[in-house]
Formats: sequence, structure tokens, C-alpha cells
Amino acid sequence: MLFSPGWRAPIRQGEILAVFTLGLLLGGTLSATVLWSLSGLSAPLPPHVRAAAILVVAALGAARESGLLSLPLPQNARQIPQEVLQTHLRRGSLQFGFELGTGVRTYVPSSAPYVLALALLLGHAAMGAALIAGTAFGAGRALSALLSYLARDDHRDAAIAVRMPAVKTLTALASLAALALLVL
Repeated sequence: MLFSPGWRAPIRQGEILAVFTLGLLLGGTLSATVLWSLSGLSAPLPPHVRAAAILVVAALGAARESGLLSLPLPQNARQIPQEVLQTHLRRGSLQFGFELGTGVRTYVPSSAPYVLALALLLGHAAMGAALIAGTAFGAGRALSALLSYLARDDHRDAAIAVRMPAVKTLTALASLAALALLVL
């Protein structure tokens, strides 16, 4: 559990959320910076080949999220150990957020982040655009924790589980449409 048990806890929930969010933003920004740095390796490929590869992967992601294609995602499906948060809550929250923000050590159930990563790798975007994309990835992951914190509803997880397949499908289709419009 990320948040402390309540108002009597020595560390306030809002403070933990802020530290966790900082970790998410730092992790997402680092991942985007690494992808931007590696994007030079695809420079020998003609721009139309890189654009086509991005669109093909976006189409595969949309097909996967729509249930038309069964494709395993290249991910580390382990969870971050609970000990990270139990020893030092602030430092652990920062570490947990950072690891979650990188998307490398944690479970990422949607295809959209992989499409974004490939677009950063092949798209040769400016460094500022890559940093914005990484920060947005971290912020998107932080939004879930923020909404849980604000909702304080025991039934929220069940409601999200019902809506998540549609959200993932719409996100994948929107990513495909946006990338197609950028290429055209």
C-alpha cells in the first residue's frame, strides 16, 4: 500500500503522493532521454521506413488491445518488492515511483507505452519532445494514484477493472490515429 493509514500517521498521505509522483516523473523522463539518445542508431533508415514501422507497431498494438490479436508484451512482469516501501517510506516511495516511471522493472499491461517508446526511438524527435513524452508517461502513471487518493472509495478498483479494457482499446486506437495523422 502506497499511502499511510490515515491522518494520525507520522507522514501525511499527500506528502507520500508528492514524493511518489516526483519519482514517476523522474523515471519517465529518464526513459525518454535514453530512448532519445538511442534514436540516432536508426538514422540510416529512410524516414518513410521509420514512419511505416511506427504505424505497423501502433496498428499491432491497437489490434492487441481490441482483442483481435494475442501478442505478449516485452516486459518484466515482476512487482516491486514491498520491502521498498516498508523500510523508509519517503525514500521507498521515491524509488517505487522512479522504477514504475521507467516502465522497465514493472508490469505495463497496455500496448500504448511500447508504441510511444518505439516512436521515440525511431521518430528522431527533438529532445524537448522526448522529455515531454517521458514526463507525460510519468504523469499518466501518477494520475492513477492521485485519483485513488482523491476518491477515497473502496469500490473504485472494481469500477476501474470494468472500464479498463475499453480505456486501453481507445488509447491504442487514438495513438494509431494520431501517429497516422503525423505521418501523413
